[in-house]
Amino acid sequence: MTHLRSPIPGPPRDVVGYEGAPPKVSWPGGARIAISLVVNYEEGSELAIGDGDATREPGGPPYWPITERDLGVETMYEYGSRVGFWRLMDVFDEQDVKCTFYACAQALERNRDAAAEMRPRGHEVMSHGWRWEDVTLLTREQEREHLLRAIDSITETTGERPLGWYCRYGPSVNTRELVVEEGGFVYDSDTYNDDLPYFVKVDGNKHLVIPYSLANNDMKIHTGWMGSPVEFERHLKSAFDRLYKEGATHPRMMSVGLHLRLAGHPGRALALANFIEYAKSFPDVWFARRIDIANHWIANHPDTVQPIQQDA
Repeated sequence: MTHLRSPIPGPPRDVVGYEGAPPKVSWPGGARIAISLVVNYEEGSELAIGDGDATREPGGPPYWPITERDLGVETMYEYGSRVGFWRLMDVFDEQDVKCTFYACAQALERNRDAAAEMRPRGHEVMSHGWRWEDVTLLTREQEREHLLRAIDSITETTGERPLGWYCRYGPSVNTRELVVEEGGFVYDSDTYNDDLPYFVKVDGNKHLVIPYSLANNDMKIHTGWMGSPVEFERHLKSAFDRLYKEGATHPRMMSVGLHLRLAGHPGRALALANFIEYAKSFPDVWFARRIDIANHWIANHPDTVQPIQQDA
């Protein structure tokens, strides 16, 4: 085995990771599991012909062309920011837990009352980009411009600059380098490859990665991989049970991905509340914002830098 830099632009693949021997984490209070609730705030930043885009987000009848305006799809997104946001905020208040908002800057600009509620209620706001867009379609300079624009916008709408970064689904080959180059981010979550954070080297700089999850994610309801809210609740509890068991010797992290237009509906919000109540009924469970996880990891696990190992 030898350590090689990828000849292709962007980060090299790492299929090795902790090699089955993850660090024995010391979460605050001796917690066995850190649960990160993530709410994607995208409504109002998605592709929409009504906003002047050439195409729109897919949805509605399969035969409906994406080059024509679909008022049904537009209002489904509107439900998220008009109703779902406030319902989820009530759930978090009732359960006394805090979340991290993956926030698109343009979406916050279009609902400033919502943006103004997030930080005062104790939630973290990180950057989900200028718009809910595929950054792989941008040039490096365009991506840099959008990244900087998102920082300025979120700082203005929420009162603080974002300290975390996450793209729509996946980054480009330039994203992590641009995030580190900017200099103000504590971490990014542009990966799905582990149950624990880790450091990587980016142009000689040590950078923290806090993996996200599409497994514990309400998008599976939208795509049809899950059916009823009961199924979503059962899945979250099953994931928790396994991670909590493993956490007896090697504490873990669990990310739960939510969307206002999905989890914000009544039955799904109830399933989420039931899961939170269930997890809270166990001892040694830490509900944490991602910035709290990042700060704790930086202070207590600074040596978890993973060298990329590839066959020569």
